Amino acid sequence: MAAHDYLEDLSSLLPAVTLLEKLGFIYLTPSEQLALRGGRTSKCVLESVLADQLQKFNRITFKVQNYPFSDGNIQKAVQALAGIPFDSLVNTSEQVYDLLTLGKSLEQTIDGTTKSFSLHYIDWQHPENNVYHVCDEFVLERRNSKQTRRPDIVLFVNGIPLVVIECKRPDLRDAAAEGIS
Repeated sequence: MAAHDYLEDLSSLLPAVTLLEKLGFIYLTPSEQLALRGGRTSKCVLESVLADQLQKFNRITFKVQNYPFSDGNIQKAVQALAGIPFDSLVNTSEQVYDLLTLGKSLEQTIDGTTKSFSLHYIDWQHPENNVYHVCDEFVLERRNSKQTRRPDIVLFVNGIPLVVIECKRPDLRDAAAEGIS
């Protein structure tokens, strides 16, 4: 490890991760987050975490009773988000935004009646129902390439990467511009 990398870790990355842990984020080591992605650096969603969370806080209310979404519908919801192809930054962001804010309509049969029900990816009304993770050194393979990117810190809500943080040394002249580049 180069001296400047060590300084960056000590001065910005480690304090940021420590603060996020104090705020309730669960730290995932690089090997843990890679395992949660099925060992594939091309995946960015922690699909098993997402599936567990969707099952926990999504319920169907039908004729005054609550029912869980079927396992098949949970998997459809996970794939609807994880499988969004990258067309352009704006188009892809709009699709993800719509799913995260509006949810996904899924058909399910209950007591012989088939109807569409809304499933939500994030519990906006009760944030304590969500699970929050933080990881560092998140290696992500570029689409249709073997090139990778490695953001310093990634924050997840229910297994969905929502925030990327680039840490820079305090002695850099223009750390913000370097982080953006």
